[in-house]
Amino acid sequence: MKSDTSLSKTEENYIKAIFKLSEKDDQPVNTNAISKSMSIAPASVTDMLKKLAEKELIHYEKYKGVRLSLEGKSVATQLIRKHRLWEVFLVNKLQFGWDQVHDIAEELEHIKSESLVNRLDTFLGNPKFDPHGDPIPNREGKFTLRNQTTLSTLVPGQTGILVGVREHSTPFLGYLNDLKIALGTELKLVERIEFDNSLKIEISQQQQTIITEKVGQNLFVKFK
Repeated sequence: MKSDTSLSKTEENYIKAIFKLSEKDDQPVNTNAISKSMSIAPASVTDMLKKLAEKELIHYEKYKGVRLSLEGKSVATQLIRKHRLWEVFLVNKLQFGWDQVHDIAEELEHIKSESLVNRLDTFLGNPKFDPHGDPIPNREGKFTLRNQTTLSTLVPGQTGILVGVREHSTPFLGYLNDLKIALGTELKLVERIEFDNSLKIEISQQQQTIITEKVGQNLFVKFK
């Protein structure tokens, strides 16, 4: 299969889900993980995996998990590219908040026109990262990597600049908005509270607040 033009929106969503589930350790993804990720019954997942295998987008063996083929990986990275470029457009050009764009970009990522996406990329100045700090694949599917760590790994006294967030949900991003935390915000770890590992932080050299360890694990920073 040489093109994604024949793929349905549902098929594309499966391919992207498999890509994201296998991104960390490059291990086969089991059916239950896909079912949970997409909130779809395991039997329906199995039926779809058979279709994707027939289109040579995945390598699938029952009970052994799923891997994307090279073509499947190409489809997935281009979907991610479109999604993240549209998020940049929505935030930078249409003034949407970073907590408002995910669902809209989920729809726009299924537009098939490659020339439109390439023109969008050029129009936006070929951005390397989206409004949540996630890398945007280029036309060849290559991601830009950078040195970053989570806020929760800092030691008291260390300061980092927020460069990304792991969690993209509207409630989480709205919570950060309330704290006046955005990409580029300076965050200093003041104290790690022994009782529950919650973190006292200083925001932009001004107010201090306490966040949970889980929140700290969802904030990516680079050192100043």
